[in-house]
Amino acid sequence: MAVNLAELSLPQLEGLKGQFEQETEFLTSSIAQLKVVQTKYVEAKDCMNVLKTENKGKELLVPLTSSMYVPGTLSDVEHVLVDVGTGYYVEKNVEDTKEFFKRKIDFLTKQIEKIQPALQEKHGMKQAVIEVMNMKIQQLQAQQASQSGTTKA
Repeated sequence: MAVNLAELSLPQLEGLKGQFEQETEFLTSSIAQLKVVQTKYVEAKDCMNVLKTENKGKELLVPLTSSMYVPGTLSDVEHVLVDVGTGYYVEKNVEDTKEFFKRKIDFLTKQIEKIQPALQEKHGMKQAVIEVMNMKIQQLQAQQASQSGTTKA
């Protein structure tokens, strides 16, 4: 059902504009959240490059919290524990882990690509509403100016 924006009143247009603003904010926030998660997977995949046989036995810092580390030694360069969600961890070899992260990154990229056109569409619709609102405001101002001009005469 298409709606002719020119037929709507200013309060209706204002409500429609508010709705489009909320929708664009939601979609923008969703994309930002997906990009944060995607960046974490990219960083995790890049960290897998440290797991080489020549690094076995090397010392490293193991994070206990985001700001506290303890010294450790890299003893197994062939296996890692991967957080697969909801508190579950799976032991995987390095190649399987890289592939897991690649699949996650690809999935998130596709989700972002799906949301992007919807965001652009909502933004365009909001701009159209704003243009019609400005046109109606100018018409009202012109009517008021002509009425006050005829009242003074």
